[in-house]
Amino acid sequence: MCQCSEPTQCHHEPLLPPTKACPALGDRPRRGCSAAAEAASILRLAAPMVGAGMLMYARSLVSMLFLGRLGRLPLAGGSLALGFANITGYSVLSGLAAGMDPVCGQAFGAGRTSVLAAALRRTVSLLLAASAPIALLWLAMRAALVAAGQDPDIAAAAYEFILWSLPDLAVQSFLHPLRVFLRAQSVTLPLTYAAAGALLLHVPINCLLVHTLRLGIRGVALGAVLANLNFLLFLLAYVYLFSGSGLMPHGAANADDDVINGKATATPPPEAEDVAVEWRRLVRLSVQSCMSVCLEWWWYEIMVLLCGVLADPKAAVAAMGILIQTTSLLYIFPHSLSCAVSTRVGHELGAGRPERARLAARVGICGGAALGVVACAVAASVRGVWARAFTADAAILRLASAALPILGAAELGNCPQTAGCGVLRGSARPGEAARINAAAFYGVGMPAALALAFRPARLDFAGMWAGMLAAQLVCAALMLRAVRRTDWDVQADRARDLTAVKVVVADVRGGHAEAAKVKADNGVLVVTVLT
Repeated sequence: MCQCSEPTQCHHEPLLPPTKACPALGDRPRRGCSAAAEAASILRLAAPMVGAGMLMYARSLVSMLFLGRLGRLPLAGGSLALGFANITGYSVLSGLAAGMDPVCGQAFGAGRTSVLAAALRRTVSLLLAASAPIALLWLAMRAALVAAGQDPDIAAAAYEFILWSLPDLAVQSFLHPLRVFLRAQSVTLPLTYAAAGALLLHVPINCLLVHTLRLGIRGVALGAVLANLNFLLFLLAYVYLFSGSGLMPHGAANADDDVINGKATATPPPEAEDVAVEWRRLVRLSVQSCMSVCLEWWWYEIMVLLCGVLADPKAAVAAMGILIQTTSLLYIFPHSLSCAVSTRVGHELGAGRPERARLAARVGICGGAALGVVACAVAASVRGVWARAFTADAAILRLASAALPILGAAELGNCPQTAGCGVLRGSARPGEAARINAAAFYGVGMPAALALAFRPARLDFAGMWAGMLAAQLVCAALMLRAVRRTDWDVQADRARDLTAVKVVVADVRGGHAEAAKVKADNGVLVVTVLT
């Protein structure tokens, strides 16, 4: 309230109501602040992402089936190309796009919708720039594989596959940021619909390219590109046709407006210095997020390479492929939970509600622990039948059956640590998550896997997965420690800085500068929009 000495002559109007009147959040608990209400909010966000993840997983299986029907050489070449693409390209783009997650989540919670649009544009530009050196690396793939001792025929098939996958870099440079952009605004159900539409078109497109046009392995690669392109086009159709106002779902406002308490407020053009600061923040978060994602992703690819020097390398590599497909399927659930927790934590921190952010983090970690128990039980119960869906080879079945219980035990650590990673990402601390992954997977997991698989333990394939178990349990312990030690009031202050909200203690109207000082107890804030 105004503190003028002559209140009858004062024309002050507070620009914002008390801080408890925060922007309405679509994913906010509908009833009270209980853990059950928070769990329901997280579930509403995560369930559609699980559906989208399952559909995208089915799409990759369809591609592998078409490769398998082409013969052993196309299957081997396509598998090698996908592994190379995952390590050098897809993991990098996915990690870089995750850098906009805390920016968009906290900005939406603070009502700063213009920040979301700016982050989307900048992240797309960043990913397109990163795609250029990745494309050059892919073009040099054949020579690199042959120089590394790979079979020339397999290298040639892999090169043909990855050459026709080059357009996918540009498609994913738009797709990843758009998915984060929508998820940050609690828009997750269209992801499922778009993935379903892309999957429905995927089979006939592959039939046309592979069998009718007889493109072979090139048709499978191009079919995967077109599936991602259709996914992107369906999402863009939703954004422009059903959002009501361009890029902002929920009818938020123009890209140059902010929404405070349901009202759009014009944003002045940012200064060059402010733009440079925002670019540096986004690039720093993107690089840290990229390291966090890639360090874990690359570990699985390294395990495949190490299987090639075990006692029975062919059976070990085949069994590892089956188990990685299994863990990829199980990972859909904790990953969706992690994204939902990241969104909830970011929203509450951006809205200045640290206690609600703390509750979201605790509920997310508990949900991750529950998922871990379920995944462990499922993996142990199907140990005798699961691998038979992929092969009838006795050696492969023996290795996979022995490793499945270890895989399930690893999920006891993987699920809660993935949820914890979502907490750190939502509070704009991907660098801490990257350090934890480096310490757990390469400081503990790698030495343990080498010692258990080779010397001195000589446990072979089971020892490799025992190293994974050690890495996941250590990672979970470090993640839980980081979340437990979080000062949520400090994180709320960091969120205000990240979303460029500044408190001003002077009124611009002449004659009332002294009277317009804002006291802490009345909760009235004057906000200056910087971007």
